This record gives sequence, structure tokens and C-alpha cells, in this order.
Amino acid sequence: MILVTGGGTGGHLYPGLATARALRELGQAVTYVGAVGGLEEKVLPTSGLPYRLIPAGKLSREALRPKEGLKVLHGLWEARKVLRELKPKAVLSTVGYAGFPLAFMAQRMGIPTVIHEQNAQLGLAARWLAGGASAIGLSVPIELNAPWSAKAQVVGLPVREEKHDARAAKIALGLEPEKPLIFVLGGSQGSLELNQNLPERLKPLLGEYQVLHQSGPRWETQMQAQYATWPGYTVRGYLDTALAFSAAEFAITRAGAATLAEAAYHRVPLLAVPLPAEMDGGAQWANARFYADIGAAYMLERGWEHFQTSLAPLLEPSVRQKLRDTIAQLSPAGAAYRLARMVLEASFQGNGREVTG
Repeated sequence: MILVTGGGTGGHLYPGLATARALRELGQAVTYVGAVGGLEEKVLPTSGLPYRLIPAGKLSREALRPKEGLKVLHGLWEARKVLRELKPKAVLSTVGYAGFPLAFMAQRMGIPTVIHEQNAQLGLAARWLAGGASAIGLSVPIELNAPWSAKAQVVGLPVREEKHDARAAKIALGLEPEKPLIFVLGGSQGSLELNQNLPERLKPLLGEYQVLHQSGPRWETQMQAQYATWPGYTVRGYLDTALAFSAAEFAITRAGAATLAEAAYHRVPLLAVPLPAEMDGGAQWANARFYADIGAAYMLERGWEHFQTSLAPLLEPSVRQKLRDTIAQLSPAGAAYRLARMVLEASFQGNGREVTG
């Protein structure tokens, strides 16, 4: 039995699910452990995987909030019970607050633990777990100190490996099949900042391009009504991103690790608009900076008044082709199996250890 844990948001949940399925295909029994109240509460019942839900408090970089602290303690207690009951030979955590309790207790009980960091810098939970981890999987190269770097390996970020013909994808999405598409993606829940700032700035391009804008369910009705009279500007609350990326000529997105990895898998040029550093500890800025520095994407880093300057290169076909060639080198194809094999190696090395606690 191998336990996979992580969730709260899609960025932690879906890579975990992809790896859990890879482990099953490699002949392993797998149970997924998610957080009460996280996205996994809706997704896991239809995943086909055995699963458990435990409490998980959100970790703070500054101070532990009392209510969240109680959730952390409750989650650790429940994680210990799950581990004692299921006796896994290894645990994989995609970290974040939802992936912390089970991995932390597994390390305390002598169970081999592998963690996977999605971003271009280690998050808080990953830093707390890295020292006790048997192995560390990375989405992109990160400079780590010696004790951690010795057990780290770049495996990529598992994504849904599903591609479609561009024309067929546009038809499936209800779009014009021959007109090039700009895809706007603010994450699975949408982005108010992108919703407010992009439509007017993209309107002058609607003669040559069409736009597909994932607004997030919260703003879907309002935005659909607001832009109903704009030919070629389509707003959807939530989209099949495999279809949308397959159809896109280029994209304007937030800089979440999963979003960038999916763009790399589909070889889609993009302009990354990261969250302000104070909102996520600088994770999206680190992601966008990494892609921009190697020429795999452009990055809006100086405010919306510089948007047109940042976007201009993406309007050039030759530039888009260079971006496609570069971002393809970051494609995470096969990442789920590479990470699954890392977990299996850790479980073999830990064979014979007794579960304590």
C-alpha cells in the first residue's frame, strides 16, 4: 500500500492524482488522503481511487492562527490513525497545507516519504518536510543546499497528457475553427485582476484573433453579460484546459506551476502575470521568472501600464515559434511515471522498517 496526499487546490491535487494512477498502473495498491474542505472533497469520490479525508490547517509564513493551529493538531492526530491502520510502505506528498499532516507523521513513524515541489522555490511545507524526506521530486531545477540536493531529482510536474487537433478543439469549444485563439486563464477559480484588466486591452485584437477567457465560476454570469456584444470574445466560468491549450495560438495566464507545466506540455507561448509576491510567498514570481529567464515565456512584471509592450512580442509569428521550441524543452510528459518510480525506489529502500508510533 502506498499513500498519496496533497490537495486543497487543483495545483496540489491533480499532480497527486496523476501519480496515484501511475502507481496503480505499475501494480501498486494506492489510497489518496486529502483534506476536509479542499477541492479533493468533490473530486475524490469520482476518481476511482480509495480515499480518506482528514483535517488540515493552513500553514502561515508569519504566525500560526489559533483556529488553523487546532486544525493542524487534529490533522496530525488523524494522520497518525490512518498510517497505523493502513501501514503504507511509502507516502508521496505534493506538499502544501493539505499534504503536510500525513507526510509529517509518516516521517515521525519511520515510513519512507517522498515530497514533490511544484514551484520554482520550496514552499513552507516542503521546507519543513525536506530534511526527513527519502527523496525530493522537483518540477523545475531549483538550487538546494547540499543535504537536500543530494536526494533531489527533476521529474517535472504531472499533468493530464491529452492533446487535441487545434481545429477540432476550437469546434468542441464552440469557437471559430480558422481564427487564431488567445486563451486567458487565471487558474481554476479565475482571477479578478485578469478579469478586470484584460478585456479592454485585448479588444483591439479581436479582428485578427478571438479570445477565450476563463473567468472563474464566480464572475461568469457578470462577464458574459458585459461582453456579450463583443464578437469573438468568449467567456466561460470553467474550461477543459486540455482542449483550450490545444486550441490556443498563445495564452495569458497566472503563473501557477500547474498552469505553466500544462502550457509547456502543449507548447503554448504565453505571457505570465504572476500573483503579487506578498500573496503567495513569491512562488508565482519565481515560476514566471524561471520561464522568462530561459526564454520560454514573457512576464508582466512592471504593472499593467506596460502590458502592451510585454504582449507585443507574442504577436510576432517568429517569436511565438521560438517560444514553442524553448517551452517544449520543459514539457512534463512522463512526469507522473518518473515520480511514481521515485516513490517505488524509496519504498524498496525502506523495506523492512517497522511502523512505529
